[in-house]
Amino acid sequence: MDAAKKADIMDDLIAFSKAKDYYSKTGKAWKRGYLLLGPPGTGKSSMIAAISNFMNYDIYDLELKSVKRGNTELRKLLLDTSDRSIIVIEDIDCNIALANKRKTKKKKQTKKEKAYEQRLAERLGDQDVTLSGLLNFIDGLWSSTGGERLVIFTTNHIEKLDPALIRRGRMDKLIEMSYCCFEGFKILAKNYLNIDDHPLFETIRCRIDEARITPADVAENLMPKTVNGGDHSEVCLENLITALEKSKEDAARRDAEKLLEEEEESEEENDEDDDF
Repeated sequence: MDAAKKADIMDDLIAFSKAKDYYSKTGKAWKRGYLLLGPPGTGKSSMIAAISNFMNYDIYDLELKSVKRGNTELRKLLLDTSDRSIIVIEDIDCNIALANKRKTKKKKQTKKEKAYEQRLAERLGDQDVTLSGLLNFIDGLWSSTGGERLVIFTTNHIEKLDPALIRRGRMDKLIEMSYCCFEGFKILAKNYLNIDDHPLFETIRCRIDEARITPADVAENLMPKTVNGGDHSEVCLENLITALEKSKEDAARRDAEKLLEEEEESEEENDEDDDF
């Protein structure tokens, strides 16, 4: 991660840990929300572990789909967490009940389908965690007696989340975990190969931004395949360059496929408008 960005996160965490009097004065729950955004492999889970180590907080990993008794059980689980803790909900965009449905086109339901859904809801009762239930917790209604908690969500697709879930005051800080840049590569090269410079660094500098490769993939290529003695740096760097070239080709193909899908969707919408 960029050194300035890392320092900003650390400063924010330290300020939060020293803000007990401020939260008490304003009558707010002593909690802070973080949203970690980025593609898989960009270090979101590692960031949570790093925050835990830095703050000396416990981690509670909450899987919403395993909460069988809905908001009632969620409330109990959250009240059972200790002070100085991190409550983590990973990949929140994968939870259907909390997804942003405002932008989703809904097909017209028949009376029979509506009646079935109503009967199903009545039978299930309060079985699912609802958006309002989660928002109540984030707003501090269920944690006002506790102190010093971080709430961290991770997502690969922020556009799928309901805006009410991620607005200011609920998710106080958005941390974007991006693809590996050259500065990030140099840190990984130092960690894995114990080198600060190499003739192949310039080749990597020219290619890494266009490749859109994750730090996890960079680390995998820099890791020597054998623990025997000897200098493996050149082989590992060459492996990385090959991976960068392939990643660039894959990224270009994905962009082309996405553009084609958008064009097809646009044509379908135009056809629907014409039919209307």
